[in-house]
Amino acid sequence: MVVLHYTAMTNAEDALRRLCDDCPPEGLGPVSCHYLISETGRIWQMVRERDRAWHAGVGAWGGREDVNSHSIGIELANTGMHPFPEPQMAALEALLPGILARWSIAPARVIGHSDMAPGRKIDPGPRFDWRRLARQGLSVWPGAAREGDFHADLARFGYPVEAVAEADLLEAFRARFRPHGRGAVSAEDRRIARDLAERFPARAGAHSPTA
Repeated sequence: MVVLHYTAMTNAEDALRRLCDDCPPEGLGPVSCHYLISETGRIWQMVRERDRAWHAGVGAWGGREDVNSHSIGIELANTGMHPFPEPQMAALEALLPGILARWSIAPARVIGHSDMAPGRKIDPGPRFDWRRLARQGLSVWPGAAREGDFHADLARFGYPVEAVAEADLLEAFRARFRPHGRGAVSAEDRRIARDLAERFPARAGAHSPTA
Protein backbone atom coordinates (compact mmCIF):
# COMPACT_ATOMS: atom_id res chain seq x y z
CA MET A 1 0.00 0.00 0.00
CA VAL A 2 0.96 3.68 -0.11
CA VAL A 3 0.57 5.84 3.01
CA LEU A 4 0.35 9.62 2.64
CA HIS A 5 1.47 11.95 5.43
CA TYR A 6 2.05 15.59 6.11
CA THR A 7 5.25 16.63 7.87
CA ALA A 8 3.72 19.06 10.43
CA MET A 9 6.90 21.12 10.12
CA THR A 10 7.48 24.67 8.93
CA ASN A 11 9.25 23.75 5.68
CA ALA A 12 10.52 20.83 3.62
CA GLU A 13 14.18 21.40 4.50
CA ASP A 14 13.49 21.02 8.23
CA ALA A 15 11.53 17.86 7.51
CA LEU A 16 14.34 16.50 5.35
CA ARG A 17 16.84 16.99 8.17
CA ARG A 18 14.54 15.22 10.62
CA LEU A 19 13.89 12.32 8.25
CA CYS A 20 17.62 11.85 7.64
CA ASP A 21 18.72 12.28 11.26
CA ASP A 22 20.55 9.19 12.51
CA CYS A 23 20.64 10.66 16.04
CA PRO A 24 17.18 12.11 16.73
CA PRO A 25 16.66 14.45 19.68
CA GLU A 26 16.10 12.87 23.08
CA GLY A 27 12.57 11.63 23.43
CA LEU A 28 12.04 11.22 19.69
CA GLY A 29 12.35 7.88 17.96
CA PRO A 30 13.80 7.18 14.52
CA VAL A 31 11.61 8.15 11.58
CA SER A 32 12.04 7.80 7.84
CA CYS A 33 9.99 7.59 4.67
CA HIS A 34 10.54 6.72 1.05
CA TYR A 35 9.71 10.12 -0.45
CA LEU A 36 9.33 13.73 0.62
CA ILE A 37 7.63 16.31 -1.61
CA SER A 38 8.17 20.01 -0.99
CA GLU A 39 5.63 22.80 -1.38
CA THR A 40 7.26 23.68 -4.71
CA GLY A 41 7.06 20.12 -6.04
CA ARG A 42 10.65 19.04 -5.44
CA ILE A 43 10.90 15.33 -4.65
CA TRP A 44 13.53 13.66 -2.49
CA GLN A 45 13.83 9.89 -2.28
CA MET A 46 15.43 8.76 0.97
CA VAL A 47 14.65 5.05 1.09
CA ARG A 48 14.55 2.54 -1.74
CA GLU A 49 11.03 1.36 -2.45
CA ARG A 50 11.94 -2.25 -1.76
CA ASP A 51 13.28 -1.35 1.70
CA ARG A 52 11.34 -0.79 4.92
CA ALA A 53 10.93 2.78 6.15
CA TRP A 54 9.75 3.92 9.61
CA HIS A 55 6.82 6.12 8.70
CA ALA A 56 3.59 4.38 9.69
CA GLY A 57 3.97 3.21 13.28
CA VAL A 58 1.25 1.39 15.17
CA GLY A 59 -1.91 0.78 13.19
CA ALA A 60 -3.42 -1.48 10.55
CA TRP A 61 -5.17 -1.52 7.21
CA GLY A 62 -7.18 -4.35 5.73
CA GLY A 63 -6.10 -6.61 8.59
CA ARG A 64 -2.41 -5.94 7.93
CA GLU A 65 -0.84 -4.72 11.16
CA ASP A 66 2.83 -4.28 10.20
CA VAL A 67 2.13 -1.45 7.79
CA ASN A 68 5.77 -0.33 7.61
CA SER A 69 6.74 -3.66 6.06
CA HIS A 70 3.98 -3.49 3.45
CA SER A 71 3.89 0.13 2.38
CA ILE A 72 5.64 3.01 0.69
CA GLY A 73 5.50 6.24 2.68
CA ILE A 74 5.19 9.68 1.10
CA GLU A 75 5.58 12.81 3.22
CA LEU A 76 4.09 16.08 1.99
CA ALA A 77 5.65 19.25 3.40
CA ASN A 78 2.70 20.91 5.10
CA THR A 79 1.95 22.14 8.60
CA GLY A 80 -1.54 20.68 8.43
CA MET A 81 -3.02 24.17 8.64
CA HIS A 82 -3.12 25.14 4.97
CA PRO A 83 -4.11 23.61 1.60
CA PHE A 84 -1.61 21.54 -0.34
CA PRO A 85 -0.10 23.72 -3.12
CA GLU A 86 -0.68 22.94 -6.80
CA PRO A 87 3.02 22.17 -7.56
CA GLN A 88 3.09 19.70 -4.68
CA MET A 89 -0.10 17.95 -5.79
CA ALA A 90 1.14 17.79 -9.37
CA ALA A 91 4.40 16.21 -8.22
CA LEU A 92 2.49 13.64 -6.17
CA GLU A 93 0.29 12.83 -9.15
CA ALA A 94 3.40 12.33 -11.28
CA LEU A 95 5.05 10.09 -8.68
CA LEU A 96 2.17 7.79 -7.76
CA PRO A 97 1.46 6.05 -11.10
CA GLY A 98 4.95 4.56 -11.28
CA ILE A 99 4.78 3.31 -7.69
CA LEU A 100 1.36 1.73 -8.21
CA ALA A 101 2.51 0.07 -11.43
CA ARG A 102 5.81 -1.24 -10.04
CA TRP A 103 4.20 -2.83 -7.01
CA SER A 104 0.72 -3.69 -8.38
CA ILE A 105 -0.97 -1.47 -5.81
CA ALA A 106 -4.68 -0.86 -6.31
CA PRO A 107 -5.94 2.74 -5.96
CA ALA A 108 -7.97 1.69 -2.90
CA ARG A 109 -4.70 0.92 -1.14
CA VAL A 110 -3.49 4.51 -1.35
CA ILE A 111 -4.45 5.66 2.13
CA GLY A 112 -3.79 8.36 4.69
CA HIS A 113 -1.87 7.95 7.93
CA SER A 114 -5.10 8.70 9.78
CA ASP A 115 -6.86 5.86 7.95
CA MET A 116 -4.55 3.22 9.40
CA ALA A 117 -4.19 4.86 12.83
CA PRO A 118 -7.51 6.53 13.79
CA GLY A 119 -7.22 8.50 17.00
CA ARG A 120 -3.42 8.45 16.91
CA LYS A 121 -2.71 10.25 13.65
CA ILE A 122 -4.65 12.94 11.76
CA ASP A 123 -2.56 13.42 8.61
CA PRO A 124 -2.87 14.25 5.76
CA GLY A 125 -6.01 15.85 7.20
CA PRO A 126 -9.23 17.34 5.84
CA ARG A 127 -7.42 19.87 3.61
CA PHE A 128 -5.93 17.14 1.43
CA ASP A 129 -7.79 16.70 -1.88
CA TRP A 130 -8.51 12.97 -2.05
CA ARG A 131 -11.21 13.48 -4.66
CA ARG A 132 -8.64 14.97 -7.03
CA LEU A 133 -6.47 11.85 -6.75
CA ALA A 134 -9.49 9.62 -7.29
CA ARG A 135 -10.40 11.41 -10.52
CA GLN A 136 -7.04 10.28 -11.91
CA GLY A 137 -7.37 6.71 -10.68
CA LEU A 138 -4.78 7.24 -7.95
CA SER A 139 -7.14 6.71 -5.02
CA VAL A 140 -10.86 6.08 -4.54
CA TRP A 141 -13.90 8.20 -3.84
CA PRO A 142 -17.31 6.99 -2.64
CA GLY A 143 -20.68 7.24 -4.20
CA ALA A 144 -23.79 6.40 -2.21
CA ALA A 145 -25.44 3.06 -1.58
CA ARG A 146 -28.18 1.92 0.76
CA GLU A 147 -27.51 2.42 4.44
CA GLY A 148 -25.47 -0.29 6.11
CA ASP A 149 -23.63 -1.07 9.32
CA PHE A 150 -21.07 1.73 9.65
CA HIS A 151 -18.48 -0.23 11.64
CA ALA A 152 -18.81 -3.43 9.64
CA ASP A 153 -18.56 -1.58 6.33
CA LEU A 154 -15.50 0.43 7.37
CA ALA A 155 -13.85 -2.78 8.56
CA ARG A 156 -14.51 -4.39 5.20
CA PHE A 157 -13.12 -1.35 3.39
CA GLY A 158 -9.95 -1.61 5.48
CA TYR A 159 -10.21 0.54 8.60
CA PRO A 160 -8.98 -1.00 11.88
CA VAL A 161 -12.20 -0.84 13.88
CA GLU A 162 -11.21 -3.15 16.74
CA ALA A 163 -10.12 -1.27 19.88
CA VAL A 164 -10.74 2.08 18.16
CA ALA A 165 -13.16 4.52 19.74
CA GLU A 166 -16.18 5.30 17.58
CA ALA A 167 -15.43 9.03 17.74
CA ASP A 168 -11.88 8.47 16.47
CA LEU A 169 -13.05 6.20 13.65
CA LEU A 170 -15.70 8.69 12.59
CA GLU A 171 -13.21 11.56 12.68
CA ALA A 172 -10.72 9.69 10.47
CA PHE A 173 -13.43 8.65 8.03
CA ARG A 174 -14.89 12.14 7.77
CA ALA A 175 -11.50 13.85 7.47
CA ARG A 176 -11.06 11.92 4.25
CA PHE A 177 -14.54 11.52 2.82
CA ARG A 178 -16.85 14.05 4.55
CA PRO A 179 -14.70 16.86 5.99
CA HIS A 180 -17.74 19.04 6.64
CA GLY A 181 -19.69 16.33 8.47
CA ARG A 182 -20.67 17.00 12.07
CA GLY A 183 -22.39 15.21 14.92
CA ALA A 184 -23.11 11.51 15.35
CA VAL A 185 -22.88 8.95 12.57
CA SER A 186 -25.46 9.96 9.97
CA ALA A 187 -27.38 8.21 7.25
CA GLU A 188 -25.01 9.76 4.71
CA ASP A 189 -21.99 8.35 6.57
CA ARG A 190 -23.58 4.92 6.51
CA ARG A 191 -24.45 5.14 2.81
CA ILE A 192 -20.97 6.07 1.64
CA ALA A 193 -19.33 3.58 4.01
CA ARG A 194 -21.47 0.84 2.45
CA ASP A 195 -20.49 1.98 -1.05
CA LEU A 196 -16.78 1.85 -0.17
CA ALA A 197 -17.18 -1.60 1.35
CA GLU A 198 -19.04 -2.98 -1.64
CA ARG A 199 -16.79 -1.55 -4.35
CA PHE A 200 -13.38 -1.62 -2.64
CA PRO A 201 -13.33 -4.39 -0.03
CA ALA A 202 -9.94 -4.93 1.59
CA ARG A 203 -11.18 -7.64 3.93
CA ALA A 204 -13.64 -10.31 2.83
CA GLY A 205 -16.20 -11.05 5.49
CA ALA A 206 -14.85 -8.47 7.93
CA HIS A 207 -17.29 -7.54 10.65
CA SER A 208 -17.59 -5.30 13.64
CA PRO A 209 -17.40 -6.96 17.05
CA THR A 210 -20.65 -5.16 17.86
CA ALA A 211 -22.44 -6.08 14.63
